[in-house]
Amino acid sequence: MNSGSTIHNVIVTIGMCTKNSETTIREAIESVLQQDFPHERLELIIVDGYSKDKTLAILKQVLKNTDIKNNIFHENEGLGRARQIVVENAGGEYIVWVDGDMVIPKDFVKKQVEFMKQHPKVGIAKGKMSLDPMDNALATLEALSRAASKMIDYQSEKAYSKVLGTSGSIYQTRAAMQVGGFDKGLKGYGEDWDIEIRVRAAGWSLVTTGTKYLDYERSGLTWKSLWRRYWLRGYHNHCFLHKNRGLIKHYRMFPPAAFVSGIIHAHKLFKMTQRKIVFLLPFQYIFKITAWYIGFLNGHSDSYEPEL
Repeated sequence: MNSGSTIHNVIVTIGMCTKNSETTIREAIESVLQQDFPHERLELIIVDGYSKDKTLAILKQVLKNTDIKNNIFHENEGLGRARQIVVENAGGEYIVWVDGDMVIPKDFVKKQVEFMKQHPKVGIAKGKMSLDPMDNALATLEALSRAASKMIDYQSEKAYSKVLGTSGSIYQTRAAMQVGGFDKGLKGYGEDWDIEIRVRAAGWSLVTTGTKYLDYERSGLTWKSLWRRYWLRGYHNHCFLHKNRGLIKHYRMFPPAAFVSGIIHAHKLFKMTQRKIVFLLPFQYIFKITAWYIGFLNGHSDSYEPEL
């Protein structure tokens, strides 16, 4: 779908890869359409994974009268392919990634672009996820744990084994294209980490910014859904680690190491937030890493062929 007249000099491509997001997609897309960045300098590229719910109908209804150029593609062979569709069709100097379960404030794009213009050597800049309480304790814990994992210096060698993630990130389009874009062979998790490694190796910097966004990925989270999420992450990371051998030290993925990591993160977060709930993180970390490792072991039955 293409809405609006022909637009020249697009500066920002907003990329959204989504599937079965009917409960959150309306808020996500409306937050994009309400950006105070000049709409004639924006374009929106959506890749829908053949959603079986009302996601596509909601998208078409909300986008009907927008003045932002937009296109909807369909792809159901994994995140690597979906994100590469955005890269290959991007007309903007920058790509801002917004998931179907995110809400960005109206000045999000403007602030991220201003940051990139001030730091031309930065290839990828990740926004800051809001730490506002979620709708249940488990969801709040997951949001806090994700925030803790980003509290490192991405210019350091330690950051090589850490991932920024696409959601809430802004990419220099030419940096993504310089390294060949996303690996289409990475179907689940790891496609973001993989491109970050190659962008960094090409001489670009990776950083975090203070520009906040809301992430509802963990809204309504249950122990069952959390287990499933990290089992899948481990399963698909097996493919990623075939390509990037030695990136993760396996002893760090064992439950005792996860417990220690949870204690360290809880201490840092308590100093920041004064929330006692953070002291449950060590136990949540054990639960997640157990799911991850079982998924990882199951992933050995699959083969991986890189496809750039």
